Amino acid sequence: MALEVGQIVEGKVSGITGFGAFVDFPDGETGLVHISEVARNYVKDINEHLTVGQTVKVKVLSLDEKGKISLSIKKAQENNFQRRGAVPFSGKPAEIDWNVENDQKDLSFEDMMANFKQSSDARMLDIKRNVESKRGSRRR
Repeated sequence: MALEVGQIVEGKVSGITGFGAFVDFPDGETGLVHISEVARNYVKDINEHLTVGQTVKVKVLSLDEKGKISLSIKKAQENNFQRRGAVPFSGKPAEIDWNVENDQKDLSFEDMMANFKQSSDARMLDIKRNVESKRGSRRR
């Protein structure tokens, strides 16, 4: 079988070192999964994640002209995760409606900035009042 970059294939772990694991494919080729590509979280000891003889799914990251094959287990799992219909993390909290309200769609940038400044000033005033009341200080 001819390997291609981006392809997800199955292989057996043939050796484990301090820097990664070697994976053999049925056609006799061998690739390396670097320790940073084993799991999503930090891997201190690769032996906690892999054992010799274990069958793993890997994604081909790169093919070298010298025959070196770079592999990733975590990226193969990410592809599998996305295929199941899961929504990738967007970085925005789900409980906030990020769509622009209908009454603000037609505002110019300057009007939106003025509205933002007004609400920001009101919030800052509330924060200052709250902090001053907790300190017990009053302006003289």
